[in-house]
Amino acid sequence: MRAEDTLADRLYEAAMIPEMWEDACGALAATVGSSTASIFTVDTLGKHRFVTTSNIADAFGAFIESEHRFNNLRPIRAMERFPFSFARTTDLMTPEEYAGDAINRDFIHPHGMEWEAGYAFQEPTGHIVVISLMRAFGLAHFSVDDLQTLNRLKPDIARAAYMASRLSFKEARSMTQTLSMLGLPAAVIGDAGQVLVTNPELDALTPRIRTVAANRLIVDNPGARALLEDAIARYRGQAQPTVQSVPIPGYDGAPPLIAHLLPIRRAARDIFSRAMALLAVTEVAQVGPPDMRVLCGLFDLTPAEARVARGMALAQTPEMVAAALGVSVETARSHLKRIMRKTGTTRQAELVLLLSGLSTPGTGPGGN
Repeated sequence: MRAEDTLADRLYEAAMIPEMWEDACGALAATVGSSTASIFTVDTLGKHRFVTTSNIADAFGAFIESEHRFNNLRPIRAMERFPFSFARTTDLMTPEEYAGDAINRDFIHPHGMEWEAGYAFQEPTGHIVVISLMRAFGLAHFSVDDLQTLNRLKPDIARAAYMASRLSFKEARSMTQTLSMLGLPAAVIGDAGQVLVTNPELDALTPRIRTVAANRLIVDNPGARALLEDAIARYRGQAQPTVQSVPIPGYDGAPPLIAHLLPIRRAARDIFSRAMALLAVTEVAQVGPPDMRVLCGLFDLTPAEARVARGMALAQTPEMVAAALGVSVETARSHLKRIMRKTGTTRQAELVLLLSGLSTPGTGPGGN
């Protein structure tokens, strides 16, 4: 098993068992020779939560109680300038801004840290999730290779952080308690691919998502059903699913949905007994074309693919998208094929209907 696969297992384990987060953060830090690794979330009310390696916990604890948390340029700058990848803080600020940065002065440097790299994204719910890594004084800055390593891990880090954010980093002691804490339509999938338990929120989505004979989960949209069944089958075979965020197009006034399938790994399986995966369903907004950050976060699109997808959501043809982006029609069509594969759609019209419902709350029509 690759080291990156082992790290992904530890991240998914920690998403369900918060006392595992310190070790998981340590493993993440070790992957790129970082001195620290931390994940923190900011909800729509400005409340911060975090998990981290112990050597920077005091700094985070003091930061989230300070007024500086309202003046942190890092997450917004990262989402604006590097919405699809990890970046260094020195890439987000001018030399003058970096030299005078109060967070460096009051929290990071006093705790022996000098360099920082991170990634920030916004969930469809509006919460901001930030992954931050720091290196101590005397160590070299994060290299391009380090950032590439982190970008390869980004989908797993983001999914685990998303689940932990929904659980508010609390401990999930049972299936029913976990589903209740999520506050989302959700189900626990057993080792044989059957549904072990659902919550009332998921039951309310019947008949769009429902259980049938032998406790099998069914999605009414044929394309989404095939994708979800394939993902579950791949989990059963201990393989990585091709698609883990499955789009369910809306119809007759019902909003589009995204079904997220997350693996239950390592010690978390003790809590969930015979469970192998957790299915969580999010409803997406109905205003404007999609925010590119949401596209990348849900379907792990590349920046180029996200730009093409956004053009398609604006009802542009591949020829129009190619002209707008300054690429060849063949390139635009190649991106479109990969987008359709990642989103599980088979026709352009189906893709447009799905994308028309994806936008980030709070960004307003058109997103960013």
